[in-house]
Amino acid sequence: MFDPSAIVAATTAFVEQHHYLAPAVVFGLAFGESLALISFFIPATVLLLAIGALIEAAGLHFFPIWLAAAAGAALGDAISYWLGFHYKDRAKTFWPLSRRPDLVARAEDFFQRFGVWGVAIGRFFGPLRAVVPLIAGVLAMRQTHFQVANVASAGLWAFAMLAPGAAALKLMGF
Repeated sequence: MFDPSAIVAATTAFVEQHHYLAPAVVFGLAFGESLALISFFIPATVLLLAIGALIEAAGLHFFPIWLAAAAGAALGDAISYWLGFHYKDRAKTFWPLSRRPDLVARAEDFFQRFGVWGVAIGRFFGPLRAVVPLIAGVLAMRQTHFQVANVASAGLWAFAMLAPGAAALKLMGF
């Protein structure tokens, strides 16, 4: 049975015991969270928030972990864009998207409505996070516009995932 709290506990314990691997773990989580089709199976948001708290509690350095999260998220979106650009409408038929045509339609509407801003805004909305870059590729959004929105929003998103936990523990005096 899938137990998210056990995954969070095991992951944070691993990062606490192996500080030097924290950036690699965070990179992998952010990458998986942003990669189309894979993100549905990774509870990365909860894990990143927990690791954010661990940054302060375990005395980890924020900058390399933030940079790893931003790089992982940007790379995941870049690959998702490439998949959409390469496979076009066939990308929407890949599992699990084939079972969620409503999500694909919402992502298309969102992207059509907001364009390049949709890439940046979409990163902050759960299921849309990994589908909007795919749709941007399917609809052949200009690569430079996509990448600017992708990289900028990845940095903000990584900060939003990691900083609250680190700041909360600092404010509470831990």
